[in-house]
Amino acid sequence: MTDARGTPTVPQVALIGLFVTALVTAQLTASKVLAFSLPFSLPVTGADLVLPGAALAYALTFFASDCYAELYGRRAAQIVVNVAFAMNFVVLLLVWSTIAAPAAENSVDPAAFADVLGASTNIVAGSLLAYVVSQNWDVWLFHEIRDRTGPDRLWLRNIVSTGTSQAIDTLIFVSVAFTIAPALFGVGAVLPLEVVAALIVGQYLLKLAIAVVDTPFVYLVVALARSRDGLEVAGTTS
Repeated sequence: MTDARGTPTVPQVALIGLFVTALVTAQLTASKVLAFSLPFSLPVTGADLVLPGAALAYALTFFASDCYAELYGRRAAQIVVNVAFAMNFVVLLLVWSTIAAPAAENSVDPAAFADVLGASTNIVAGSLLAYVVSQNWDVWLFHEIRDRTGPDRLWLRNIVSTGTSQAIDTLIFVSVAFTIAPALFGVGAVLPLEVVAALIVGQYLLKLAIAVVDTPFVYLVVALARSRDGLEVAGTTS
């Protein structure tokens, strides 16, 4: 969607910027494992939710893509998702080339730099596969629900499309990164089944909570964008 002069609007650029920023941040924060203590115990996870650091940033990509899909249509959202997928490889190339380049004497420790920013092959494989499947599913299901229920139930398509997409993303990422890739290619460590289950449940519970909490903000962003730029309701297949 552009203005009368063919210039992209501020909300459009802002949502693309948020999507790409969150995606790049997720790539750079994936190596840290987070643990949130709960005041109660849950099945599988116990009293701690354990999840990759990327989960927080990655959840924002679904918020941005749902806002974008609602405002600009299915085709526009698919373009953003798949171009961003290609940009993942640019990020990896830039990071890996910086790691491989010689370091100056006053540089930070090259080994520490590589440990922090150099995601292992199993993490990269899991995250890329999870991304391309779950994000395209999110856009598709968002508009399938919209086609069937009409334009008024934004809360329903936001929660259902994001909730199912996050489940797909979590299952693919954890399974590939911590079981399949290590077993088949010898990269990374195969984690015990109970640890894998705890990662899946912990990561998904946090993502699902974010999907529910962000729904009022999706309404707010969509309303502000339509008010500012006079946008009409985007076509379901446009």
